[in-house]
Amino acid sequence: MRKSAASSFSFPEFRGATRRLVLANIGAFFALLIAGLAAPEATGAVVGHLLFRPDLFVRGELWQPFTYSFIHSGILGTALELVSLWFMAGFLEQMHTPSWVTGLYASSVLGTAGAALAIYAVSGTLGMTHEPVSLYGCFGGIFGMLVAIGVLYGDMEFLLFFTIGIKARYMAVLYGLITIAMLFTQQRMYAFAQLGGALAGVLFLKMAPRRGITFAFSEKFYGVRNRYYRWKRRRAARKFEVYMRSQGRTVRFDGQGRQLDEDPDDKKRWN
Repeated sequence: MRKSAASSFSFPEFRGATRRLVLANIGAFFALLIAGLAAPEATGAVVGHLLFRPDLFVRGELWQPFTYSFIHSGILGTALELVSLWFMAGFLEQMHTPSWVTGLYASSVLGTAGAALAIYAVSGTLGMTHEPVSLYGCFGGIFGMLVAIGVLYGDMEFLLFFTIGIKARYMAVLYGLITIAMLFTQQRMYAFAQLGGALAGVLFLKMAPRRGITFAFSEKFYGVRNRYYRWKRRRAARKFEVYMRSQGRTVRFDGQGRQLDEDPDDKKRWN
């Protein structure tokens, strides 16, 4: 992977995918805050189905991996999450496309939910009793971005607690070790899910196209569309060959449906 020379970190521009992600989370936070003031019981019931709970997911609430990251609790915690999101996403967007950043974030968020679902399934299979953990917040996406920065730009330096300079790779390792330590506490399900987000971020770096998921899907779509059009052209060419033979004429097409040049000495070509 590409490594960058040591440099200092500063808050990046607020634009593109960074702005969309931060504003979407802010909008969801204030929408639920206002709804909670107007109808607290109804809002609480709705939020209960927007969080990610593995037991509810397997019962059919399949939207939860896509909605839980927009649910936040507490003003201070939300502010820290969104500042971190702005910092991580904005830095990556300076070197990558907005679709790439969005793909990394979405992959990490889904990977977090997938890890929580996996440990829930394994616990049930082994007969272990664990209270289902409700996931909320974009911590998984942020952790995936932090790992991406540590892998791609490990020599970049920024201030830990605004005082201690530390390289990005060591910062990612530090957070990883803290999360692993949490596996031995009552928050082990939460920690395992967060590690799933980090793993999803690494897999995205290894497998995703440079231009992002959106570009890959568009390329796939146009490839399928072009194959369909080529099939229609070959089919029309075969029908035309049959028709021309019925008229006593011979035409030839290649495997792509393109007409082959006739013998220039054939004076009866279109006579």
